[in-house]
Amino acid sequence: RKQRTMSSKVVMGILALQGDFAEHVATFNKCENVECREIRKTEQLAGLHALVIPGGESTVMIKLLVEFGMFDAVQAFGNSGTPMFGTCAGCIMMASGIDGMPLQKTLALSSCTVQRNAYGAQTHSFEASIQGKEDLFGASPINALLIRAPKIIQVGEGIEVLARLAKSEKHADDAVLIKQGNLLLCTFHPEITGDTRIHAYFVNLARAHNTPYAP
Repeated sequence: RKQRTMSSKVVMGILALQGDFAEHVATFNKCENVECREIRKTEQLAGLHALVIPGGESTVMIKLLVEFGMFDAVQAFGNSGTPMFGTCAGCIMMASGIDGMPLQKTLALSSCTVQRNAYGAQTHSFEASIQGKEDLFGASPINALLIRAPKIIQVGEGIEVLARLAKSEKHADDAVLIKQGNLLLCTFHPEITGDTRIHAYFVNLARAHNTPYAP
């Protein structure tokens, strides 16, 4: 009888100060051999294989990181080479700059510039098909939900675009998923559509890195 090889466990931290962290936990729980931890204190970062910054309100989350004394620690985590994944507000927080808001504090981890609420307010949120790199996500499009979504308007050196809005969409070819080293940034909400492909990809990044974070 063939033995099934078990993949190594990934300890996934989800920043849980504000936003839709619970939806990320639920999605990662569908992936193979992932233990999710909700992160609310600096000392909880130790031992993680990866960290997720969820959608929510980016300015509120930055303020809470500062208030809870976690800002420098989360920034150090992202600069350590340990995988970090930001969705929507998390993408804004990880960017090096926000268009038209030069004084807005960010974690400044990825050399990209974003524009907040680029597609309109909450009432202009929309569903769209995105086309990911076929070797990573398969040929079928990914259904994406963009809620007050940012737009990636500038990418620096070393950034790879992994997915774009499909050519059939109004904002065709806009980059919606980018990777820069250990950093994954996503302008939409992959945690609420039921499609686990992007989360599974991030789990694989964490599993390949295979080093628990040690501050």
